[in-house]
Amino acid sequence: MDDSRETSPKVVIGTRRLKEPMPKPDHLRIFTVSNQKGGVGKTTTTVNIAAALAMGGLHVLVVDLDPQGNASTALGIEHHNNEGIYEVLMGSANINSVVQKVAGFPRLECISSNTALAQAEINLVSMVARELRLKEALTDLIQTKSAMDQPYDYIFIDCPPSLGLLTVNALAAAQELLIPIQCEYYALEGLTQLLETYGVVKKRLNADLKLSTIILTMFDGRTRLANDVAASVRSHFPQELIDIPIPRAVRVSEAPSYGQTVMTYDPGSPGAIAYLQVAREIAERGKPFDSNVVSINYKKGESA
Repeated sequence: MDDSRETSPKVVIGTRRLKEPMPKPDHLRIFTVSNQKGGVGKTTTTVNIAAALAMGGLHVLVVDLDPQGNASTALGIEHHNNEGIYEVLMGSANINSVVQKVAGFPRLECISSNTALAQAEINLVSMVARELRLKEALTDLIQTKSAMDQPYDYIFIDCPPSLGLLTVNALAAAQELLIPIQCEYYALEGLTQLLETYGVVKKRLNADLKLSTIILTMFDGRTRLANDVAASVRSHFPQELIDIPIPRAVRVSEAPSYGQTVMTYDPGSPGAIAYLQVAREIAERGKPFDSNVVSINYKKGESA
């Protein structure tokens, strides 16, 4: 048995770049990745899509808003004893000071979580504009990066498995909502509650927020159940669904224990290939439109 993985380093230095770059979006895209049901591949989806986009030459930031800090772990970021997003939300740290580079990815950065973030739900209650703390901080960071001529292309906010104040902050700060849905029993249960919260935030806090992306995770095509869930999501969310299911794969689960995403841990594995395809589809949806094509299509539709 080959145990080379037992002694391999936790971080891969010199991550490969994709031969075909990802298209740049026409503006900064900020995603909140949310599902209050735990264990659906939310954090895994966040870090692997972010890593794939960064490998495609785009400037990406991951905000770890989950007190468990799993996104920070998967990106090889030390977070237990460092200041992170909790201190930013509480106003005791400037957001520019807590951004960390992800080793091996020249264009991937992370704002880590730490154990103190578990107190945020309680401590935010008494604060003025408590739902907008993250939005205000990210606005400052975005302006600073733009002034330095280092603008972000994508920001991904990884939420905790709940619909509390942290998730509301994430929804208020984002432009797009990405929902990973597990291809198993009860997958759609609770989605109604998430969509209700999304609707309230859109109405009262963030009119620009839209549900843009749904991803199927932990898909096993051999089972009837997984195919039934996929068919149900496909029928209810035909525009939002990226119809590239992420397979249930051992390599995807193993990667965080080595402080890596599956994109570097085993880039040839089925899970890595699927996440790369999903990331490219997200990038394709965000690239600038050709005004000539739009004009022609509009005229055709008008004449029809």
